[in-house]
Amino acid sequence: MIRRRGRIVVRVYFSFMACMVLIGCGGVPDDRASTLRINLGNEPPTLDWSLATDSTSFVVIMNIMEGLAEFDEGLNPRPNMARKWDVSPDGKRYVFHLRPDAVWTDGRPVTADDYVYAWRRLLDPKTGSEYAYFLFDVEGAEDFNAGKNKDPESVGIRALSSTRLEVRLRKPVVFFPSLVTFPATFPLRRDVVEKHGDRWTEPENIVTNGPFSLGRWEHEYKIEIVPNPRYFGPRPKLDRVRMFMVRDGATSLTLYETGDLDVTGLMPVAIPAYRNRPDFANNPVLRGNYVAFNVTKPPFTDPRVRRAFGHAIDRTQIPPILQGGEIATTSWIPIGMFGHEPSIGLRFDPDRARALLAEAGFPDGQNLPPVTMVYATDPTSRLLAENIQAQWKKNLNAAVAIDNLEWKVFLSRLNADAPQIYRLGWGADYPDPDNFMALWTSTSGNNRTRWKNEAYDRLVARGTEEADPKRRKAIYDEAQRVLLEREAPIVPVYFSASNRLIHPRVRGFPANPLDLWILKPVSLEGR
Repeated sequence: MIRRRGRIVVRVYFSFMACMVLIGCGGVPDDRASTLRINLGNEPPTLDWSLATDSTSFVVIMNIMEGLAEFDEGLNPRPNMARKWDVSPDGKRYVFHLRPDAVWTDGRPVTADDYVYAWRRLLDPKTGSEYAYFLFDVEGAEDFNAGKNKDPESVGIRALSSTRLEVRLRKPVVFFPSLVTFPATFPLRRDVVEKHGDRWTEPENIVTNGPFSLGRWEHEYKIEIVPNPRYFGPRPKLDRVRMFMVRDGATSLTLYETGDLDVTGLMPVAIPAYRNRPDFANNPVLRGNYVAFNVTKPPFTDPRVRRAFGHAIDRTQIPPILQGGEIATTSWIPIGMFGHEPSIGLRFDPDRARALLAEAGFPDGQNLPPVTMVYATDPTSRLLAENIQAQWKKNLNAAVAIDNLEWKVFLSRLNADAPQIYRLGWGADYPDPDNFMALWTSTSGNNRTRWKNEAYDRLVARGTEEADPKRRKAIYDEAQRVLLEREAPIVPVYFSASNRLIHPRVRGFPANPLDLWILKPVSLEGR
């Protein structure tokens, strides 16, 4: 519980800090009646949608850009930049018919060639995209990305005309229309990227096709997006969106209470005090949180050690600590998604955990090398890391150090050389189990565990083309058993819920299982 007296003291201090954060020396115009103010929490690592991998970047990108399809309220893909698409009887050829009225912010039409360039760039090994594997079911894509074939023309993507894009797949993919809602598949202007290089995403250089355009980007401070007058659809109801980068949760909460933010997330410690307020919003999301092991680093080269650490976590302790409607889990495909199977995974069993550790040569935790778990700096991750650290000490007699890093530094560390143990989450990019299962395949750029398993890869590949729900569910059940029970490169801990405060003047702020902040339908009271 937050005591009122402490809250007043905190409010005074953080109100001062808020002024420094929001107005700085130059001040901010008083246009609150027409401006939505939200907190991103961090500086987006990149606004290059071929390279972005994190939710912070995607909040911005998905409001200034749009793809061939978008999700309706039921999370079904529907035409967007493509007015329709045709599918061959064998499910292996798509032709997307682009809208003739879709243009970039500089007035040039969005063409099929813009998609060809974007998809080839995503797949080009020189780009280094972690999401390149999203397109590996396109003919020739995986070989091109691996450098086995250096000819981009060999990839099954071509422009039939300025408004017709052909995609040839190596096999049917049951969720392919959902995949083209995702930022990695958005079009790109070759001339802009090649002219400006690494600075092509700066406001003075970038061209976009979405309902908003990038107005300002003051690094480590704020991003502003404004309505795009050339957008083909209805004008957004907001005149401006300011996205601040306030990392401290207490500061963000105080800015909300003092009227300087319209939307803020809530730290676990604050949730009980706000849970019953009318401006509190909670909804479950398709997001799994897990502990992962770098299987190339001792002692986690041994699956028995990984399974021991998994059996030594009592997940039921986690939701009461985080207090935000989280759901403890041992399985990976989340609740609310096809393929969810709660019976799979390593149950809490400290006796079995100690026996496995002894089998691996570390009885009662003796002779374990130094072990460190790394996590990104935020209150939720800290609480989770401290609890799991204590459980491993109690149940395994394993002394695990914990270390935290700022978000961009943390991501950079994972990409360069993932630590022995790290804590991370994965939110659905599209509402299909493939999005969660393909993450751990050998070719996934987002798999930092270094774990590779051919049997698992084959199962996931079969799952992409199986149309029968019963058989598809059985495939994913078996794949989860390989991933979570036999090999255990990851240990799922809980499924997330979003917890935030939304000012009553804000109407239509999105609440969906994908936690997509699509702001074009949002309005402010009186506008």
